[in-house]
Amino acid sequence: MELNIATDDQNEENLRRVQVRFITKLKPPLKVPNTSVAIPSNLTRFGLSSVVNNLLQSVNSEWQSQPFDFLINGELIRMSLEQFLLAKGISAEKILEIEYIKAVVPQKEEGPSLHDDWVSAVDGSNPGFILTGSYDCLGRVWKNAGSCTHILEGHSGALSSIRIINSDGMRDVTVATASKDRTARLWKFDAEEVINHPKKIQAFKILRGHKASVQSIAPKTSGDMVWLFLLNCIFIDVCSGSWDCTINLWRTNKSNAEGDQVSIKKRKVNNQADESQLEAHGAQSSFSKAEAVSTLVGHTQCVSSVVWPEHETIYSASWDHSVRRWDVETGKDLSDIFCGKVLHCIDVGGEGSALIAAGGSDPILRIWDPRKPGTSAPVFQFSSHSSWISACKWHNKSSFHLISASYDGKVMLWDLRTAWPLAVIDSHKDKVLSADWWRGDSIVSGGADSKLCISSGIYIHFQGKSEIIDLHMEEG
Repeated sequence: MELNIATDDQNEENLRRVQVRFITKLKPPLKVPNTSVAIPSNLTRFGLSSVVNNLLQSVNSEWQSQPFDFLINGELIRMSLEQFLLAKGISAEKILEIEYIKAVVPQKEEGPSLHDDWVSAVDGSNPGFILTGSYDCLGRVWKNAGSCTHILEGHSGALSSIRIINSDGMRDVTVATASKDRTARLWKFDAEEVINHPKKIQAFKILRGHKASVQSIAPKTSGDMVWLFLLNCIFIDVCSGSWDCTINLWRTNKSNAEGDQVSIKKRKVNNQADESQLEAHGAQSSFSKAEAVSTLVGHTQCVSSVVWPEHETIYSASWDHSVRRWDVETGKDLSDIFCGKVLHCIDVGGEGSALIAAGGSDPILRIWDPRKPGTSAPVFQFSSHSSWISACKWHNKSSFHLISASYDGKVMLWDLRTAWPLAVIDSHKDKVLSADWWRGDSIVSGGADSKLCISSGIYIHFQGKSEIIDLHMEEG
C-alpha cells in the first residue's frame, strides 16, 4: 500500500521510500489497519502523525486528526525517519514496525496564584490540594488556582521545603516544613473544612536542633507490614537536611496532633516568644513527644535535598558534589556518587523506583542507576536547560517520565526514551525554584516571580497503560 502523503520537504524529488507497519497499544478507534505502507524516508514525527491520521480516517470518515508520537525499538523519534535509522544502524530493507502513542499537545494553564514573595517550595502529592512555601515565611494550602484555604504561620525565616506527611484523604492532614530560621515544624489541618477566607494555622511541634538553615525535609515512606502500619499510626518520622552539613532524623508522637488545632500559649522572654513547649530538641537532648533520634554525619557542605523513599534508606544531595545513600538503622553512609557539581535537588523513582535523578549548578539533569556497576557514571544526562537546575521529580506511575525546573525560567518534561524534552513549560517570568506533579495529571511550579503556576492537559503513555495529564506546554 502506498499513501500520497505530503513530505516534510516538498522541494525534494525522488525521495527514498520506506516500507513500514504502524502498531499501537491504544484501543479502537485509535488502531490503524494492520498493513504495511510505503512512506517518504524524510518524514519527521509530524509527517508520521499525518500518515497515521490518514489511515485512521480511511476506516472512519468522522475521525478528527490528533498528534502522535512514534517509537522504534522503544526509543522516541525526534529527527527524520532516515536520520534516525542511520543513527541507530537500523536497516530499512525490511518492513519497519513503528509504534505510535498519543503525543504531548498544548492544552491549558490555570491563572497564577500570587504570593508576597518567592515561591520556594511546592508539594502536589495530595490530589485535593497544593502546598506552597514562600520567602514571606508562610506556608499555604491551595484547593485550586487562586483559592488559598489555610496559611501556616510561625516561621521567622523563608520556607525552603514543604511536604505532606500523610496524604491519604483530606481530613487530619499532617504537613512538615523546613525554614531558614533553623527549624522544621509540623502542622495539622482539615482540608475538607468549609471556610470563606484563609484560616491561619500554627504548628503543633517545632523541631529544633540544626545549627543553620534547614534546606529540605522529607517524611518516611510508610512500610507495608502490619507492625510498620501500627508504628506509623503512632509516630511521625521525618528527616531534614541543613546548611550545617548534617541530616537529622526526627520522631514525633502523633498524639499531640489529635483533635482540634493545638492552642499555643506564648510568653515574652527578652522580646522573643517562648515556644519551648512545642520544641523537639537535637539528638543530644530528649523530649517526650519529639526528638531527633539520630544525626547522619558525612557531608562536608550544605545538605540541599533529602528523600526517604524506603523504610530503611535515605538519599541526600549536597553542595559537596555528592549523592549519598544512608542506612537509617545504623546511620552509616552506604554509598557515594560524586558528579563534580554542586547539587540542589534529588528524587528517586523510575524503573523499579530505583533511579536517582539530581540537578545542580549546571544545566544538566543527571540520572544514575545504583543497581548497575560503575554507578558514578550517569545512565542518562539531559542538557536542554540553559541554567542551574533547582528541582526534579519523577512521575509516580511512569517509569519513563520526570520533570525538572531551572533558573532559566522553564519546567521541562522528560521521557527516558529520548534526549529531547517532550514539553517545555514557560509560565514563569523569572527563576523556577520548585516543581511537582499534581493529581498525576498536572504540573505545579513556584518561582522567583512569586507565582504558583498550574499547568494542565498532556497525555502520558506508560507501561502499556495511559493517563490524561493536563499540561500547558510548548514543543521542545
